[in-house]
Amino acid sequence: MTIQEAKLYGKSNLPSSPTPELDVSVLLQHITGLDKTHLLLNRDYELTSEQESCFLAAIERRKTGFPIAYITGHKEFFGYNFYVTPDVLIPKPDTELLVELALDALEDKFRANPYAIPTVCDMCTGSGCVGISVAKTLEKKSLSLSLVDISEKALDVARMNASRLLSKESAPHGGGEKLINCHDMDVVHFVHSNLFENIPHIFDLIVTNPPYVPHEESLELLTDGRSEPLLALDGDVTESGDFSGTNDGLSLIRRLVPQCYDHLSRNGVLIMETGEYNAQETAELFKSAGFRNVRIEYDMNEMMRDVVGVK
Repeated sequence: MTIQEAKLYGKSNLPSSPTPELDVSVLLQHITGLDKTHLLLNRDYELTSEQESCFLAAIERRKTGFPIAYITGHKEFFGYNFYVTPDVLIPKPDTELLVELALDALEDKFRANPYAIPTVCDMCTGSGCVGISVAKTLEKKSLSLSLVDISEKALDVARMNASRLLSKESAPHGGGEKLINCHDMDVVHFVHSNLFENIPHIFDLIVTNPPYVPHEESLELLTDGRSEPLLALDGDVTESGDFSGTNDGLSLIRRLVPQCYDHLSRNGVLIMETGEYNAQETAELFKSAGFRNVRIEYDMNEMMRDVVGVK
């Protein structure tokens, strides 16, 4: 099978995919190691028998709705290449706004005190894409970063990404809190915790992309075979992880906002992705918790995406 034959086969066998050509191109790049340009210039390149088998198997998985990022194990986010598995949400372009807002907040703090080492918490970190992107972008400056998640499997993914993108040495693995030195200046803490349950520290900045999708819509989203973890989507859960009985996506956020307030230093900043589902309601929760200068930020599609507040 040549590359051109593979492209034709893939496109014809992915009728339900919204982006069949892109899917096939990404799969072929992953399997052959060729970039997009070389794929175009080498249409008659013969896949090896192993490459062909991998490609056909990948197409079969994609036909079920299984995401390309889980098949290849990688997803680009904020210009960086992140390792992903079905234990974490696939990083979405809209979430890059959360990184941009975090960088703006940290630049304000560096301007106010050039010698400060800000403490940053990425709550519900998943793959670590938000916190790690912030640290990677600011690699010439110093900060202390805590990556927190209720899922140990998600923290394992975050550890791998921190090791690949931040550390000059391999990140340690295992349970509990672990430390690695990044760029000889940053420290990354991996914390297994149900929100702030296991965290006594105070932070200058908290960024979070918590579960905020209404319960019924979360279940509906997963019927397409995307296989993303319900734990990272469903915002209608109790502290013990049970269904709260509500369907507004705010149950977890109602607990999280006041906890964030308690774990911020004076003038500390909270930036939370809530999406168009409940940004306005979340902004009111910010105000009720005592946050000031509360505002809603819009994403590239002019949809409400993030809520920002200052303690």
